[in-house]
Amino acid sequence: MKPLKLFGMVFFCGLLSSTQGVLSGLSCAISPRGMQQVLSSAIIQSGLFQKELQGMTLPNFRGDGGLLNSRTIITGLHLERSWLPTLSVALVPGAGMQLLINVHLDLSGNCLVGLLSEIILISLEVTITSSIKCPNFESGAVHVIVDDCFCIVGTVKIKLLSGLLPLSVHDVVLGHLTATLPGLLCPVIDIVFNMVNIQLLSTVDVVIPIGQKGTVHYHLAGQPFISGSSLIMDLDGTVQQRGGGIIPHDSYSSALPPLLDGLILIALRQGFLSILVAVMLQLQPHTFPCSPEAFSGANQMRDAIIALFPTGCTSCPAASPLSIRVECEGNPHLVLEPNKATIKLPALLQVFVNRPDGSITSLLFLKAALSLNVRLSIARGSLVLGLSLGSVSLILKASEIGISDISSLKPHFINLLVEAYLPPLNAAAENGIPLPQVFGFPLERANFQILKGVLLIRL
Repeated sequence: MKPLKLFGMVFFCGLLSSTQGVLSGLSCAISPRGMQQVLSSAIIQSGLFQKELQGMTLPNFRGDGGLLNSRTIITGLHLERSWLPTLSVALVPGAGMQLLINVHLDLSGNCLVGLLSEIILISLEVTITSSIKCPNFESGAVHVIVDDCFCIVGTVKIKLLSGLLPLSVHDVVLGHLTATLPGLLCPVIDIVFNMVNIQLLSTVDVVIPIGQKGTVHYHLAGQPFISGSSLIMDLDGTVQQRGGGIIPHDSYSSALPPLLDGLILIALRQGFLSILVAVMLQLQPHTFPCSPEAFSGANQMRDAIIALFPTGCTSCPAASPLSIRVECEGNPHLVLEPNKATIKLPALLQVFVNRPDGSITSLLFLKAALSLNVRLSIARGSLVLGLSLGSVSLILKASEIGISDISSLKPHFINLLVEAYLPPLNAAAENGIPLPQVFGFPLERANFQILKGVLLIRL
């Protein structure tokens, strides 16, 4: 059978070594049960295999024997009906994948035995076995060979409308089907695999927007391989800011934990996720009036700040309205620890007043380190982050009016951050981190497991 040179078809590749050491933000392992579910859905449940069978017509044939040693001639033999097939998958380490399709076919045609012409009805079971191999991988192109396709004809029932079926006719038909069916069914397998390849490859080579902030291009990072219990792929994610360049990450593939009894395991690495978080949480500086409309406790914060004014300070604008500016300083950084995900967010806080002459007096200039607790969920194919404030550290950098101790102000700043700053952060995160829908697996019901430096998604 002619090899199929396709750009992709990664799910049929069986290799001798893993792709560890390849730049990879995401890795996935799919169990044989998962592959069987994927391929059964794409080939059988979709009706694709049955549709391709509809055009199958067997050639006319004749055989010796029959009544009074006359010839048996069968013409117009065609498929009347194919019953719902079944499909099973076996992963062969270092070799590839073996697919087995069992299908019940009903055929009919015209049968001439001697001078008697009748309708012949044939019902049979056929098992089609194909070995799918991937001998090499070059520059992103996966070369696929559909090898060793053969058919085994099982139970065959043959009848004529008259009910008189010579034994010789049965033998002639069985021999003819055994000889001709592989040449008819194996090309159908080739066509179906080619179509399914295009469909499934699109799920592992896809560009997805990160809200309005940029895009991530998921694509195969290296040669897939088959272990004893799963098909494993490494995907890299090329992250690009809107109107900017590509942001590199330093995540490399590594060994995956056991798949256990699940269908698919996806591992997202900390360095790659941090880049996506940094793009997703791009915020312009926010300025809030120190007023109850902006956050509760604003009046108490104002009173606490005024109480810190140095005695006799003539330049202290006690009567002027206060404003507070919050600005990210550098990129947020995601930290994955066992059973815990946090985002470290450096920020600058400035408390200032606008004077009547248009000048600004900076009462306080603070450096803040925010630790945000992350609650994970999946919605609309994206990893959604729910953020809450875990802890805050504040360091006074400068004060134009001589304030030197801010310890009494920390509760007020926490109140400001929770009520005024976290809502826009959560709004920026509400679209989530886009994930590839690998082979069409719906991840909304998946479970999370957080290890050191790795987020695992299990289905």
